[in-house]
Amino acid sequence: MLSKTERKSPVLRRKRRVRKKVLGNPQRPRLTVFRTNKHMYAQVIDDTAGRTLVSASTLSPELRGILRSTGSVEAASKVGELLAKKAVEAKVEKVVFDRNRYRYHGRVKALADAARQGGLQF
Repeated sequence: MLSKTERKSPVLRRKRRVRKKVLGNPQRPRLTVFRTNKHMYAQVIDDTAGRTLVSASTLSPELRGILRSTGSVEAASKVGELLAKKAVEAKVEKVVFDRNRYRYHGRVKALADAARQGGLQF
């Protein structure tokens, strides 16, 4: 049986590989994605200041009553739309996409596509 560190090491390697190429700044903050089996989270982060500018998730009050299932592609696209709307209101239009350690597929792709349609450029 694998120990906990042995199981996590490929995950951490993938995360480090992505993050060494992606860095947010005030002109182009980083849009980062985190997903669990039940929920989807996204944040726009300015790495130089270490601040979260905008965040949205399936747990956001705006989406709580609307979503039928919080772990679906549909829910991820709603999170992307909400995040894009909040980011445009905060005068953030260009971002760098940080897919974290996840493949650009399924819910991660749905969130990114919805954010693009909402007005974000990456």
